[in-house]
Formats: sequence, C-alpha cells, structure tokens
Amino acid sequence: MPQSADPGEIERGALLLRAGRLVAFPTETVYGLGANALDAEAVGRIYAVKRRPGTSPIIVHVSSIEMARSLVASWPESAERLARRFWPGPLTLVLEKQAAIPAIVTASLSTVGLRMPAHPVAIALIQAAGVPVAAPSANRFTELSPTTAEHVRRSLGDEVDLILDGGPCEVGIESTVISLAEPRPTLLRPGGISRTELEDVIGPVGWAEEVQAGAHAAPGMHPRHYSPRTTLYLAVDGNVPDRGQGIYLRHEHAASRAGVLTEQMPRSASDYAAALYEVLHRADAGNYDWIAVDLPPSTPEWEAVRDRLKRAAAK
Repeated sequence: MPQSADPGEIERGALLLRAGRLVAFPTETVYGLGANALDAEAVGRIYAVKRRPGTSPIIVHVSSIEMARSLVASWPESAERLARRFWPGPLTLVLEKQAAIPAIVTASLSTVGLRMPAHPVAIALIQAAGVPVAAPSANRFTELSPTTAEHVRRSLGDEVDLILDGGPCEVGIESTVISLAEPRPTLLRPGGISRTELEDVIGPVGWAEEVQAGAHAAPGMHPRHYSPRTTLYLAVDGNVPDRGQGIYLRHEHAASRAGVLTEQMPRSASDYAAALYEVLHRADAGNYDWIAVDLPPSTPEWEAVRDRLKRAAAK
C-alpha cells in the first residue's frame, strides 16, 4: 500500500511549489516532477531539468473535479461521466483550456490534460499548495519512468528541490490520455484505464494518429520513450541477441533459453504493468549488453504495456 509522507514534508513541498520550485511526488502511476501549473517560469524549470522538448505538453494534476472545471473553457457531459467514474485514478482528460494555463504547459496548444491522482500524498500536496500542479514523470526525457523515490534520485539527483517518498507506485505505468476536445473522443495514449473501460462509459473512442512533427497532443507520443539506457529488443518467437551478456524478460508462453539469464514477468496485464519499470530499472543497473522482452498479446488489456515496450525499443 502507498505510504504517507510526513505532514511537515507535505507542507514544505507546498511552500516550495508556491515559491516556484520543483517537487517530486508519488502518484499511483509513476512519480511526477511538479511545479505550480499557473507559473510559467516554474514550469520552464521542469523542461530544463528533464531536457524535455517544448513540443511535449505537461499534464496538470488537480485535487478535485471543481479545480479541474476551473481550468477549462468547457466541461462536457463526457468529461463529467469519466471523471465521476475514474477519478481519482490513472485517467487524463484533454479539454480546451482557460487562459490562466500558460502556453508552456500545453506546448502552445489550446488544450490541456487534467488528472486527479489516486495517491494520498499527491492529493495532500495539491490541496496544501492550493494550486494545480503541472507534473510529467520525474526522469530525463525519453528515459525510464520512476516508480520509487530512489529512481527519481538516481535520474535527477539534486536538481529537484524536494522528493516526497510515498513508496512504490501501484499502477506502475502512466495514465491513459483521452481527448474530449473534439466531437468524437480520441485515445491519445493507452494507460492504466483500458479503452474498453472508457467505451463502457461514453461509447466509441477513436485512435489518434502517430505524431510526425510539431506539438504533441499528449505526452508519451514521442516515437522513442520510456527507454532504459541498455539497448532493449523485442524478442520474436523467443529469439534474443546472440552477442554479449543480456537478460531476457519472458512472457508466460515463451520458453526458457539455455545459457541466457531469464526473468519471468507477471502473467496478468495489471501485475505486469505494475512491475515493468522496476524490472527494467534493475536490468539497466545490471550493466548488461542488452535486454530482450517478449511482446505480450495484442488484446485490449495489454495495449498500454505493448505501447511502452514498442517505444522503449524504438531506435
């Protein structure tokens, strides 16, 4: 279960956010690198620390539906239904923004992604700060997302003013992002809420096209993303590189390979997602020549995991 940060640390984090500083904090998905979403200069520090391009917008975290509604130009019925069903939780809603949201947060797009995280530390921090919190994952751009406070320390070191430790993240991969800015809802990034679950609430959901150039409609759409420093390969029919020393992350239907270090990944999609980044962080720290991973089935519950693995393996 998630741990609770000391109330004094949360108040310290809130003071830092209000002062324009950066605070890393836990959510149920991954750890976020937070700044006051209404302070353009503070958000600029996020981009600088992450080495993040200005074409990649940042999700804004809120502590209530009321806070979310105050940040958008309109709040359609579909947003209300999804928020009531899945918030707090791993779902980001993209809507037309209010002018109070600086352009740097949204890559100069007219829309903003909003999410209410399902973690007591995150909610307490936002409430104590009294401002919405812009927060991408707390790591260098395109690298592995952090699911523990130690991952944040190893990635960003002392470039963050405070790291709140809330224990390991339970969901383990980033939120689902759905755009409600157009008449037809569009899935921009698969995540902790499946497309099937969304459609059960609001009906058919379209798919976004891959980004070619310019500002991305949502974070996580860069072709190469979520990547360990060690070269990652997608194993086809259990075939792995025949050079150097590597580690093979097996799915349940794949056979062991003689002479190859293997690790069995969880069988269910949710357990696999929760373990994925932690396993990749450990493999990355092992100084292997390569990491090979079986691609799970192409069924709805595995869409988010497959998306992360394909982007992690992109060259």
